[in-house]
Amino acid sequence: MPPQAPHQTAPHQTNPYQAAPHHHTQPPQPQPHQPHQQMPSGPPSQPYAGVGPYTSPIPVRRTSLGNALASEWTKIKSVRSTIWTLSVMVALVIGIGLLVAATTADSDYDTVPTTLPGFFGTLLGQLCVVTLGVLVITSEYSTGMIRTTLTACPQRSRVLTAKALVFFTLSFTITTVALVLVAYASMGMHSGPAVAEPTGDQILGATVGAGLYVSLLGLLSLAVGAILRHSAGAITTMLGVVLLPSILPAFLMMSDSLRDLGSKMLEYSSPQSLASLFQIDDSLNNGWPQLSVLAGITAAAMIAAYALLEKRDV
Repeated sequence: MPPQAPHQTAPHQTNPYQAAPHHHTQPPQPQPHQPHQQMPSGPPSQPYAGVGPYTSPIPVRRTSLGNALASEWTKIKSVRSTIWTLSVMVALVIGIGLLVAATTADSDYDTVPTTLPGFFGTLLGQLCVVTLGVLVITSEYSTGMIRTTLTACPQRSRVLTAKALVFFTLSFTITTVALVLVAYASMGMHSGPAVAEPTGDQILGATVGAGLYVSLLGLLSLAVGAILRHSAGAITTMLGVVLLPSILPAFLMMSDSLRDLGSKMLEYSSPQSLASLFQIDDSLNNGWPQLSVLAGITAAAMIAAYALLEKRDV
């Protein structure tokens, strides 16, 4: 028999249709649940959990009326209308006053005080202060600046108080200084035995009294502007307040039943009140009663302005 060939084992062939061996991998284990830690509430200066103390780089401090006054002073001195209006007022008071003093003789002051020339310029100058008082508040409503002002200072009464104080102080100072210059310049131009020297009460009324009256009239204009919130409407209203009491009595006195009303209205009109403060006639009082009435009316208007400013939206 022929020798048999040694048995050879066929090489292992891989079945292409057989799935690849599966390697068992262990699924990821979930992380243990950690309770949520809530950050403590409080001001930024208190330390948080795991964080150091925080300090704001912006300085924070409580505001006061002084800050509102500084803000209103910055606004009123940086507006062109303030400079132009007060400049025209000073030019009218001083210019007309010195012109009257220079064109009159000593004999014209035998019965009237030498402080009289300031009266004529003040009659026109008061209209400038009235206009400025309205624009101090209504200009912010027309431009929308009032929203920024009340956002920076949410206490609305503080805003109105600051406006009133800044405007009243500025108008009173400038008006009084102008009247003092006219009064003493006129007294220097006219002196002698034939001239009636003004008394201390007459000088006080022609300077401080008239300046206070004009400033209160401007403050009343500011209150009317805060109530109406419209420049043209508030200026028209104040022109009526200033001019109508001088015009209506002429018609009221035609009737016997309205004569007393016309006489009282004329007595407390703006020209008559200023004439009383300058004491241009012995039949007039010293003007302080009219000043007191104007102060009461201004206070009532300011109270109404405060109430409406807190109640209404901007």
